[in-house]
Amino acid sequence: MQGDEWTEGSMRSKEEVAVEKEDRKAWQLLDRTLQASIQEQRRSRRWGIFFKTLTFLYLLGAFLLFSPWGSGDGASATKPHTAVVELRGTIADLEEASADNLVTSLRRAFKDKHTRGVVLRINSPGGSPVQSGYVYDEIKRLRGEYPDIKLYAVIADIGASGAYYIAAAADEIYADKASLVGSIGVTAAGFGFVGTLDKLGVERRTYAAGEHKTFLDPFQPEKAEERQFWQSVLNNTHQQFIDQVKAGRGDRLADHPDLFSGLVWSGEQALELGLIDGLASTSSVARDIIGAEETVDFTHRDSPLARFTRQLGASMGAAIAKQLELASTAPAPVLR
Repeated sequence: MQGDEWTEGSMRSKEEVAVEKEDRKAWQLLDRTLQASIQEQRRSRRWGIFFKTLTFLYLLGAFLLFSPWGSGDGASATKPHTAVVELRGTIADLEEASADNLVTSLRRAFKDKHTRGVVLRINSPGGSPVQSGYVYDEIKRLRGEYPDIKLYAVIADIGASGAYYIAAAADEIYADKASLVGSIGVTAAGFGFVGTLDKLGVERRTYAAGEHKTFLDPFQPEKAEERQFWQSVLNNTHQQFIDQVKAGRGDRLADHPDLFSGLVWSGEQALELGLIDGLASTSSVARDIIGAEETVDFTHRDSPLARFTRQLGASMGAAIAKQLELASTAPAPVLR
């Protein structure tokens, strides 16, 4: 009888254990469900805050866009003035001294009915020959469209290479006696690492379609015919530069063997060589040559709103990619 009671007690214990296991599974399932619900609520809250913030910033941007603070361009004066356009820094696309920015500024300066003359104030070591050529051509066009308004280039610390290319389109060029002027030349530089790879025992693997597609690859030996070809490209671009300077300066240029050699000159030397027309500053040109001492800045600059929007767009893009887990670490293929 005791054996029967022991067996019955053992059976009851197994049933209790089974019930406990089922209860534990039920609680675990409930816990997972609650955790998932909490995570979903947090996710919904984050997206709600994100879209509310986005809506607020959109409305703020729309308000600033149509307000006086939304513009990055200089304002027009209500009386005769000298219009000033800044050419500062490297001349390149998407930079402050891009052709788009400079052309926009120059058009506004010439178009203003109170403009008596335009000063292109230059402080630049040069840059893209393409961007410089765009601005050069636009200055020539504007001078033809507005024959009564002269454009004077005034060089501050430096007006070299592409910056001088642009200056050559002006009616007259002025600089300080210590300004650096000229550098009428073209350059392209790089490095060669072939010997370094050999010493390190590294094998370079390049896949390309086109016999000369990789002729500028610094990890491959330079070929004589490719070097000669690249030099012809530079020579052609240099000749374009020389032709535009001659067209702009005409017989004011001195007959000097090193004039187009790429050398840079001081303002005093540049005056003797005919690269500039005199020694003067922006204020003295406005006062003594143009005859309108008051200056108005027409330089196109990104407004605080534009800069903020650009930074905001980059930040939001990264945030959205992170939320959606779409960011990729794989390099994108490019055509070079």
